[in-house]
Amino acid sequence: MRRVILFGDCDPGGVVYTPRIAHFVVEAGLDFLSHALGGPAARRLFAMGILPPARALSIEFLHPMAWDDAIDIEVSVDKVGEHSFALLVSAFNAAGDNCFRATITQVTISPETRRPVPLPAELRAALDGTRDG
Repeated sequence: MRRVILFGDCDPGGVVYTPRIAHFVVEAGLDFLSHALGGPAARRLFAMGILPPARALSIEFLHPMAWDDAIDIEVSVDKVGEHSFALLVSAFNAAGDNCFRATITQVTISPETRRPVPLPAELRAALDGTRDG
């Protein structure tokens, strides 16, 4: 997905606020899942009877991003486990510089018990279907 850094994403010096990157990661992950699942990610996951809270989020800042910069955000599947999955997220500016790299791990839990449940077969198949090779 392509994103343009907005004025409101930045601090008074014109550089992106650190917490905004977390929002970019979550937003890109949902966009990726929407594509993989063939519909709005949140609705598709809820229809499978699961909630997908984040268990871990790691971000490595590699190059500054400023107001009006356009970045291309790429998402791929890192790991698929029994009760969780992890996505790799990388952003590149127009010059091809890697601006940030992130990993987000989400757990599949029951809405009733709030305890982990196995990944639904449909979700596992969608995630496996996005992998190369």
